[in-house]
Amino acid sequence: MSETIETSGSPGTAAPHHAHPPLRVGLIGYGLAGSVFHAPLIAATEGLRLDLVSTSAPERQAQARAEHPRVRTVDTPQAVLDRAADLDLIVLASPNKTHVPLATAALEAGLPVVVDKPLAATAAEAEQLAALADDRGLLLSVFQNRRWDNDFRTVRKLIEDGALGDVQRFESRFERWRPQPKGGWRESGDPAEIGGLLYDLGSHLVDQALTLFGPVVSVYAESDVRRPGAEADDDTFLALTHAGGVRSHLWVSATAAMLGPRFRVLGSRAGYVKHGLDPQEAALREGLRPGTEGVAWGVEPESCRGRLGAGSSPQTGGGEPVPTLPGDYPAYYTALARALREGGRPPVTAREAAAALRVLEAAKRSATEGRSVAP
Repeated sequence: MSETIETSGSPGTAAPHHAHPPLRVGLIGYGLAGSVFHAPLIAATEGLRLDLVSTSAPERQAQARAEHPRVRTVDTPQAVLDRAADLDLIVLASPNKTHVPLATAALEAGLPVVVDKPLAATAAEAEQLAALADDRGLLLSVFQNRRWDNDFRTVRKLIEDGALGDVQRFESRFERWRPQPKGGWRESGDPAEIGGLLYDLGSHLVDQALTLFGPVVSVYAESDVRRPGAEADDDTFLALTHAGGVRSHLWVSATAAMLGPRFRVLGSRAGYVKHGLDPQEAALREGLRPGTEGVAWGVEPESCRGRLGAGSSPQTGGGEPVPTLPGDYPAYYTALARALREGGRPPVTAREAAAALRVLEAAKRSATEGRSVAP
């Protein structure tokens, strides 16, 4: 069945002879992930062009064309796959349950793929996708944008600089106060939907912990469904023991009436405590874009700085304020475009995603069985 492509702008002009033509990107999904994160970041990346968006909702098609006047829109993911010859990259910002079948189809169509987290429901599925990408010689990457949060970048630098000494305990939280479920597939209890906070925000926290401290040898988890009418986990805690000895304590919750620090990292020399959230998501939701004149992207007020010290509490003025590095979500697609142009490793690999999924699967088993398990 043929489909009509709708567009509100003229075709892109040819690139100068001295430059590479932009890589043409097809984006599947224009909900929160597609419209707030992927489309603006793709559009802001030199060397990429948001060319085609798939969404079944007419109002979202109109939104995509209004926000990106040169973009074409289609109704179905298949309509994007049917135009594989006209594209250089497919980005999946579709519901979790579609990630594996759509990534498989895109790779089989000969296109590199970016998949929003989580890549799959299981590590085995993620490894199968990685093997397919390797077999086809294609890039497969997972959008773990929180590696470029301002606070995480700052924690990583403090560790690399030795400011904390040997890290002993790493505490990390994504806590919210949302006492009423919003509904939708993200909160569905159907296992096929891959909903719940463990696989949503937990994917970020586990990825960050593995990025900093490496493999995990033991996982303990507590996972609850606390809100009336909720179906999927909305209050989950993970305790990870890394092979190097660091212990990571991770919280994801929609039921936190009082929010804890985003990070508390304790080392043999000093500790670091940071409250608040990276400003980039809020900026994107407000319609701000990287590279906009007058916008200091990813920069937070000095009053939000975390504190570094020993033997005292930041709440009583203890420790020294540490300048927070700017958040840098654009770095993901910049690195991705470079990998596509020049070859080499993408900014996040499918096998890194598989390692995180092994931890998430172990957490599910631990919460069910009430004991520590090995990934």
